[in-house]
Amino acid sequence: MPPTLILLRPRTPETDGAPLPLQPASLDIWDRKYRLRDRNGNAIDADLDGTLERVATALAQPEDPQIRDRVRDEFLWALRNGAVPAGRILSNVGAGSHKPNTSTINCTVSAPIADSMDAILARAHEAGLTLKAGCGIGYCFSTIRPRGAFVSGAGSYTSGPLSFMDIYDRVCATVSSAGGRRGAQMATFDVGHPDIADFIRAKREDGRLRHFNLSVLVTRAFLEAVEQDAPWPLAFPLDPREARDNPGHLQDPSQVLWRDWPIREGYVTDPDGRVACKIYRTLPARHLWDEIMRSTYDFAEPGFILVDEINEMNNNWWCEEISATNPCGEQPLPPSGSCLLGSVNLTRFVREPFTERASFDWDLYRRVVQVFTRMLDNVVEINGLPLDDQRREIQRKRRHGMGFFGLGSALALLGLRYGSPAATQFAETVSRTLALTGWREALALAREKGPAPIMDETFTVTAAMLRKRPEMAHDGWKVGDPIRGRQLHARYSRYMQRLASLDPGLIESLTETGARFTHHSSIAPTGTLALSVGNNASNGIEPSFDHHYYRNVIRPDRKTKERMDVFSYELLAYRALVDPDADPAVSLPPAFVSADTVSPREHIAMQAAVQTWVDSSISKTINVPTDMPFGAFKDIYRLASESGLKGCTTFRFNPTAFQGVLVREQDLRNTRYRFVLNDGTAVEARGDEEIEYDGETHTAANLFDALKEGQYGKW
Repeated sequence: MPPTLILLRPRTPETDGAPLPLQPASLDIWDRKYRLRDRNGNAIDADLDGTLERVATALAQPEDPQIRDRVRDEFLWALRNGAVPAGRILSNVGAGSHKPNTSTINCTVSAPIADSMDAILARAHEAGLTLKAGCGIGYCFSTIRPRGAFVSGAGSYTSGPLSFMDIYDRVCATVSSAGGRRGAQMATFDVGHPDIADFIRAKREDGRLRHFNLSVLVTRAFLEAVEQDAPWPLAFPLDPREARDNPGHLQDPSQVLWRDWPIREGYVTDPDGRVACKIYRTLPARHLWDEIMRSTYDFAEPGFILVDEINEMNNNWWCEEISATNPCGEQPLPPSGSCLLGSVNLTRFVREPFTERASFDWDLYRRVVQVFTRMLDNVVEINGLPLDDQRREIQRKRRHGMGFFGLGSALALLGLRYGSPAATQFAETVSRTLALTGWREALALAREKGPAPIMDETFTVTAAMLRKRPEMAHDGWKVGDPIRGRQLHARYSRYMQRLASLDPGLIESLTETGARFTHHSSIAPTGTLALSVGNNASNGIEPSFDHHYYRNVIRPDRKTKERMDVFSYELLAYRALVDPDADPAVSLPPAFVSADTVSPREHIAMQAAVQTWVDSSISKTINVPTDMPFGAFKDIYRLASESGLKGCTTFRFNPTAFQGVLVREQDLRNTRYRFVLNDGTAVEARGDEEIEYDGETHTAANLFDALKEGQYGKW
């Protein structure tokens, strides 16, 4: 263990060493979401530092008793200096008898949903247990046969995957309502499924699937078809009985496609494990592409997941086929996989901000990442996951996702404009430093405590492995040879090969010893963490949404969301250090950008620079102006795919479709909402106007949204 470093107070960018007071919105989030209370509502954590002490003490428990106290002090030091575990860790770890049945894991991915009623309902039951434990969950629903397909066992026609998604949505709504925390779910769907158009349009219906994020699994083959203006077949696995009755169809490419599929059991397969899929219909690829883009333009969904890139770059490429992600998309996961998350607050390492001497403390950053890596690894031992398969999966691979937040805020403190070449280079260095530090600690922990169990497992070389990694054959491997997981992971994963260009000796040592975990990095959106613990430092790798805006907050005693004022961290720091009267609309330095003033090309360049050294994925939203032409909007996704991103999400303010969590005053002021009363009278109001209704005062925007979505009075 390195020598213990303990600071009695957090190091902050303020020149006098005093931390900025948390703004009311930040204190409110910490108090409601992360502060431990007993069953009667009495506070257990005296203050935010009390929360950090509880977390450090609990996460040191898996350590050897002889070093436990020393490690606990190191953990507390890291927490006070910018290490921020994910929300389920902050709120649940060390909770003891107060919350005995909750998990320290933010999100999971469901086991595959087989195409049978038993399997669909069994997965819904497992989802309920997972949500009850406080975890979000992701699913791939394209394994369910399309609407109108014949079910021979029942002698009827299926209602399709979207109807079953409605069941999962209600499970989530019911469980989250009972537990007091809004549930989070992600539904992914293959771009080649016959019901893809229904999936794209699903959330246009008011109130439908509101506990889901939606993303399309986009393949390279589909993008090539779009580029070539080629036809695109929509297909689903052929019923084996139909194959027996019409064996000639298997050799007819106009009727059957052979595709990789998440589930092979019960289907017709070829020697390569591909599944025979019946072609239901064919349509122009560009027509489908435009439909995806138009929905994303108008409704901000579905998202866009480049599934081939995800599987190509997966560290566990030889034993996982990924088709689902956690609810925000930063963790592509195998069946029953979990995302164990944490982020480093980058604003904590800026020295002498807003001056020509502004700098980033790289030594302190590396030390915090090193200690934080050990801390997150310990969460595996106290995961609290509700299902056996989930516990086996996390213990076998020990994957976690460390990222950062406050990038946009830190850049403003340093005087760098988000999206500029200098800012892009800084972001790449932050990501690369986190990766190298984390994997060096992975080796040290493996030597001290042992590698992840999968590293010691023996696998058999297959023809599929040699096709995916031709360099294995060049190294002398043949079909049937035994090979250790540590070799497949360190020597042949594309990501680890990239790290070898920086530190070849590290990769050689990991090949020999094995790593403590299979994955280390992931950039989460960190919305309420950045707002609470980070005093509204910018989310994830984003620039600040704005420097003064409103946050719509769900209150259990209100019938609509409550609007709260929020200020960016950099504005608070600038007012504290430079100009106490600084007006965000008038007098801020050029580096003070907001999300919608950064061009899509700059957003993508920043994400691509960071993704190079992130072994999982990145949750990022590209905010675009409401008046951006549709043609220009579509180019964002083309550029994202060309830049090697694993996914892409955009947000364009559209008040007729939805009301977001974060809202700019100007958008509300410029939007008019129309209410029709029982007597037929129509009343119009600006979005920021207050309306008295049903004994409460609401903003027009929040009231309109709650009534439209059928959520009025359900908060």
